Amino acid sequence: MLTVYTQSAQGQRWLEQYRHQCPIFTCLLGFTDTCLIPGISAAGNTPQARQTTAIADAEFLINGVQAQPYYALPPLSAGVSPVFITRAVTESLNILVHLFNTGLVIAPAVPAIDLGGIPARCVSTGQALPLAMVHHLFQQGLIWGEKLAQSASYLIISECVVGGTTTALALLTALGIDARGKVNSSHPHCNHQQKWDIVEQGLKTISAITDPFALVAAIGDPMQITAAAMAIAASRHGGVLLAGGTQMLAVYALIQRLLQTQSLGANLEQIVVGTTRWVAEDPTGDTVGLAKHLAPVPLIATQLSFADSRYLALQRYEAGFVKEGVGAGGMAIAAHLYGDWHQTQLLGAIETLLDRYFHGNS
Repeated sequence: MLTVYTQSAQGQRWLEQYRHQCPIFTCLLGFTDTCLIPGISAAGNTPQARQTTAIADAEFLINGVQAQPYYALPPLSAGVSPVFITRAVTESLNILVHLFNTGLVIAPAVPAIDLGGIPARCVSTGQALPLAMVHHLFQQGLIWGEKLAQSASYLIISECVVGGTTTALALLTALGIDARGKVNSSHPHCNHQQKWDIVEQGLKTISAITDPFALVAAIGDPMQITAAAMAIAASRHGGVLLAGGTQMLAVYALIQRLLQTQSLGANLEQIVVGTTRWVAEDPTGDTVGLAKHLAPVPLIATQLSFADSRYLALQRYEAGFVKEGVGAGGMAIAAHLYGDWHQTQLLGAIETLLDRYFHGNS
């Protein structure tokens, strides 16, 4: 069920260390005006729908299927939200979930820890966040990473930031990594040129900046600095699974730069990136290549397949219409490690949840 794509020995050690251990799951909710650009993301088929994607996913993650949700899951061009994968695992295995509001336009309709953040402006402005806010979110991430790690065998840190692969491209590039044409997307064929055109505008304003906090302030989003700080603090006590694809590789790159420039204690051997094979093997990106560039990070992916699903909406994952989000890959990895689930159990739990969602079955 699991494949380690980079840093195999370290990745396998991590998996063995946390086999049969119950994690704590966190999801960092954030917003960037970048997602309002027409066509930039398929996580909601209109800019208006994308304004509520994160809070709708958060509500479903906590409450599951409801007859009348406060925020309904937004329609996608094809497929269904990856939150179905995450919810199926957390619900079935009783895994504790913490939501964090790192900066949203609209507050979630379910309990979430408000970190006092704000939404980011579009990456093209080169002025995404106030520098003071970036430092504030960093401190909040350190506090909560430390706190949660005290009671967790390992911590899963996930995200829900629509447009976040574009801010990831910006951050990776600003950190000196050649990520153009390599990031993933919610589209079946990544819109690389559109992303680059937007990112390039923002990068023109920061040619002389090297400070990691200033880079996030210029072209990042509120999730990135929070997740980096949370992972740094938690790694001092136990394992950290950064649950996501390109966005979490950008977070890992940010961690590396922070450790180079700040007096911070962290244990990089405890940090891995976990995603889906739809991301790791996406032919329109180069996730594995990016991970290799960020050595020593192990890139681990669930081999979950929807090819034989009885739901067309899940089969669409195999065509690249949905790949990752809301920690779906990380939770599928946790299902294997903690619940000893394999393909049959995981697919069955997800389809059972979809039965209730589509047909109202109890």
